[in-house]
Amino acid sequence: MGDFEFPRQNNGEFLAARFESHRPRLRAVAHRMLGSAAEADDAVQEAWFRLSHADPEQVENLGGWLTTVVGRVCLDMLRSRKSRAEEPLDLGTPVPATAPDPEQDALLADSVGAALLVVLETLTPAERLAFVLHDLFAVPFEEIASIVGRTPTAARQLASRARRRVRGAPAPDADLVRRRVVADAFLAAVREGDFDALVKLLDPDVVARSEGAVTTGAVAVATGATSFAHFAALARPALVDGVTGIALIVDGRPERTLTFTFVGDRIAVIDIVTDPEKVASLDVRLV
Repeated sequence: MGDFEFPRQNNGEFLAARFESHRPRLRAVAHRMLGSAAEADDAVQEAWFRLSHADPEQVENLGGWLTTVVGRVCLDMLRSRKSRAEEPLDLGTPVPATAPDPEQDALLADSVGAALLVVLETLTPAERLAFVLHDLFAVPFEEIASIVGRTPTAARQLASRARRRVRGAPAPDADLVRRRVVADAFLAAVREGDFDALVKLLDPDVVARSEGAVTTGAVAVATGATSFAHFAALARPALVDGVTGIALIVDGRPERTLTFTFVGDRIAVIDIVTDPEKVASLDVRLV
């Protein structure tokens, strides 16, 4: 009787399976780094692309290698975001994106917290990476140093500075009625094209994110918002996955959504979803 061998899995399939086992952690790292589910998916996909073109024999610790790659990709994305911070707010043309897992997003949102996401936006890219990787994922400073191109001591100082700012972050307003009043005032100001009213409703360091752009600062966000008054005529107050927001209703269905994170009586973060598949996956309830 001849020797029998179990069929071996294709090397590509084996590598893909190993990558998938690391995907949840990689996406969590990227989401905390970038604060955007769509951008996190892009970063993870880039990590897979690089892995698929690398020599697996040279990768001793796959989890550490992938975390390093995702960290570098996120660092590049954050630096690019800083350089284009004055891009106009895009509430118009939908940009195709991979739909995130709603359950995973809920877990990420709970663990990160709105206040943390807000204050992370104020950190430099290097500070943000050092804090997220070390304090949230226990990545050694020696590995972080290789990503940011600094010494371990400098990487430790980056995380320390970020930690002090995070600890001093104001807590987001948890009063649902109060949030609704501010959101409704925002919608009214957009409809009327009232630039001054919008600026007063926005935190000075407000961040507006869509699948295609990131805009920072009250003046830039208000300028972009007033240019889309024609969309606001179709918008309605809503809860989007339980979060205070606005939904653009076309033919009886939501076409795009805005959700808000508040600090005090001002809007600190606006998340805009325009991709049809992503909008369809949301629980939108008009109020």
